Amino acid sequence: MPRFEPFTALRYATTDLNDVAAPPYDVLSESDREALAARHRNNIVHIDVPREADGPGRYDAANTVLRDWIASGVLVRDPRPSFSIYRMSFRDETGAPRTTVGVIGALEVVDEGAGGVLPHERTTPKAKTDRLDLTRATLTNLSPVWGLSLAKGLTELLADPGEVVGAVEADGVRHVIERVDDPQRVAAISAAVGAADVVIADGHHRYAISRTFRDEQRANDTGTHGAAETTMTYIGELIEEQLSVDAIHRLYLGIESDTLLAALARHFDLAPAGDVRPDIVHRMREQGALVFVHSDGSGTMMTPKPEMFAGVRDLDGARLEHALADVSHEVTYQHGVGLVRDIVTSGAATAGVLIRPVTVREIQRTADEGLLMPPKSTFFTPKLRTGPVIRPLF
Repeated sequence: MPRFEPFTALRYATTDLNDVAAPPYDVLSESDREALAARHRNNIVHIDVPREADGPGRYDAANTVLRDWIASGVLVRDPRPSFSIYRMSFRDETGAPRTTVGVIGALEVVDEGAGGVLPHERTTPKAKTDRLDLTRATLTNLSPVWGLSLAKGLTELLADPGEVVGAVEADGVRHVIERVDDPQRVAAISAAVGAADVVIADGHHRYAISRTFRDEQRANDTGTHGAAETTMTYIGELIEEQLSVDAIHRLYLGIESDTLLAALARHFDLAPAGDVRPDIVHRMREQGALVFVHSDGSGTMMTPKPEMFAGVRDLDGARLEHALADVSHEVTYQHGVGLVRDIVTSGAATAGVLIRPVTVREIQRTADEGLLMPPKSTFFTPKLRTGPVIRPLF
């Protein structure tokens, strides 16, 4: 089972993080990044999202900013190792109030296939080395991997509040971060997470980069070797009430819309869906259907033909892979019904297919049976903010 340890965190000196925290780097557009950078001179994007326009020296520049913030007291190092309880309060798509809780600590970096820390979906290759280059330059974990623990009772263990060290209110979500450094409670959390496998929910690439960085540090026998054996990870319990899972929809290129729809029609019953709007997800759930998005913004309901999917997992992503296995096409991924519609109607994609969220039951089955879902099967929400907890490796 993987080690899960407290660490001596870097944190902003202020507990009001509204102007300095940011969404994860991989959901930010260039304009998003610039708006956050302009919002406050100490916003974390100045370190976490170096601008490509600044050239190959941008990672060293990010490190300079980090060290300046430490020297000037913008960032303060905790006096002792701790865990950080991370709570998010929000309303789900039905309007019901929800609160989720997890804990940020240092999770062991294990070799691929060694067990203990498990992927839940296949990953798509990424040519860019941005995150690795940033880690090398700053010697810092800036944003956590998101893991799901199979340990029973973790949520209950995190129920009592710790010392509030940061809060953010953004996009309808209240984020509260609490420090826990009491030795007995730290030991209990460490033991609970370390007693069962952890499934990577979000951050497969970040975890893989941590493995590469660890191996580099071992080979170089540097002073950060020990710290590189673990990586900053948020751990929540793999149970229904602690998860909010959205779908990541499909966008298709390199194929005519009519050809794509004809290929899908062999595996799905088709029916007009009208104009594609965000509330179409409710009809999809009720009818057990996917939705094909046309260039004029209209949709076609796609109800799977059971006989065509014998032996295929109960996942819309798996159904689409199966239906298009012999059809030449390119596929990309996009969260948000409105964004999919906009991209297709703009002509940037030939067509889109809206899929339904993966159930928690299927995620649990994936963990229990050691299976892998298709790439981009899940979109866990709300997203953690970057900045409230930083892990120095120096």
